[in-house]
Amino acid sequence: MSRIGIFDYGAGNLHSLLKAIEGGGRNISVDTDIRALLSADILILPGVGAFGAAASAMRGAQDYVRSALADGQPCLGVCLGMQMLFDTSEETPDANQGIGLIPGRVTRLQTRKVPHMGWNEIEWVEGGSRLQMVAAYFANAYVCEPEDVSPVLAWTTHQNARFASVVRTANTVGVQFHPEKSSVSGRSFVNGVIDELLQCK
Repeated sequence: MSRIGIFDYGAGNLHSLLKAIEGGGRNISVDTDIRALLSADILILPGVGAFGAAASAMRGAQDYVRSALADGQPCLGVCLGMQMLFDTSEETPDANQGIGLIPGRVTRLQTRKVPHMGWNEIEWVEGGSRLQMVAAYFANAYVCEPEDVSPVLAWTTHQNARFASVVRTANTVGVQFHPEKSSVSGRSFVNGVIDELLQCK
């Protein structure tokens, strides 16, 4: 039975995520202690919430988590969870730090209307992933700016802004959108990613 650990930082959209991934012989645990969750087969960082609050909830474990992920611990970051994979965020400048697995920062979306809410297309890079969605549901006011684009598997364009919407490094995948809120195709995608990452354990 696969063991899935979901980090609860107090604001994540846990109900929808749990509903989307439950079943299939999976043992899912939710915990506020991110160190304890690294013993699971895969760590999931859920979406919704503020960067600073999520960073504070890690209680200084960022270096520990980064080391585990760099060593191959499977992980999926959803929306804010993807942003937490980066170094810092403009949302909380000079304050809480991210995990820093992917060098770069999180910046406020520079569009006429913020936040970006609704369905949008996903532009996959060539050979980006065998698991692909055409479009997904987004709800974000901030976007990730990697120092190097090599981890980027897909991009999304919203008004005049183009930003990374899927990243991968080692056995960690981050998605800026909400697959758990992206209908049947989104649920199929997120479960496919989880299954693929579980094979890396």
